[in-house]
Amino acid sequence: MRVIYTVQKVIVRGESRLISASHFAKAYQDVINAFKQWRIWVLLGWQDIQLRYRRSMLGPFWLTLSMAITIYSMGFLYGHLFKMDLQSYFPYLATGILTWNLISTSLIEATDSFVNSEAYIKQIKLPYSCFILRMIFRNTVIFLHNVLAFIPLIFIFHIPINGYSLLILPALLLICFNIAVYGNVLAIIGTRYRDIAPIINSLIQVTFFLTPIMWMPSLLPDRYHFAVHWNPFAHFLNLLRQPLLGQPLSSDTLYMVAIITVLGVILFSLLFAKARSRIIYWL
Repeated sequence: MRVIYTVQKVIVRGESRLISASHFAKAYQDVINAFKQWRIWVLLGWQDIQLRYRRSMLGPFWLTLSMAITIYSMGFLYGHLFKMDLQSYFPYLATGILTWNLISTSLIEATDSFVNSEAYIKQIKLPYSCFILRMIFRNTVIFLHNVLAFIPLIFIFHIPINGYSLLILPALLLICFNIAVYGNVLAIIGTRYRDIAPIINSLIQVTFFLTPIMWMPSLLPDRYHFAVHWNPFAHFLNLLRQPLLGQPLSSDTLYMVAIITVLGVILFSLLFAKARSRIIYWL
């Protein structure tokens, strides 16, 4: 009897491992299928932008106007409040606001991505990753519109355009990749626990003031510099801010972004493989 029990236990363990491997395979197949069906999330993302600004004369360029007003008014105000040199502070603030708007908006919207796409999920068989990619495409297009507000600063403050500026595209792709990874994680948790969305929204608002967007790390006393060094959002800001300013990427930023990316992939793999089949029942 003990031998039979041992054999049955080994078989059950083997089956559970096969199921686990199957779950991982289906999870990554979901991602692959989403990229194969890129026309769907591109169309849905573009439609979101059009619906937001339909019957408007400027259309999506209201985004650019709104961002320009925010950047130039805050730059003038906080530059004088902090007694900063506007030559360096204005571009610093502008790149911080542009990058922060992309990251924060994406994380907030990612939490409700599956919930807001309930009608599509229940009626059409689409990869779950399509709805995250839809959100990323929409916010990336908005980011590109907002970048137009930064162009006048290049000429006003003589921001250099050099070889480091070529890193803008890889940096943007790496940020979007992390948004996709962590966005899927937040979407799953937000679908299971609906209280997560307002919590994330509140945390993002607090993080805005703790991250060097409006202020420079040089304003902090030396003993508080660790708050910037261990702030992941600060490093992702630098990932895009430094190429936009024509500056090289710091090694600390590259190391921290690499670690965060690897951890995100591991977390996404474990959670998405386990919960993918349950998402439809949580809606």
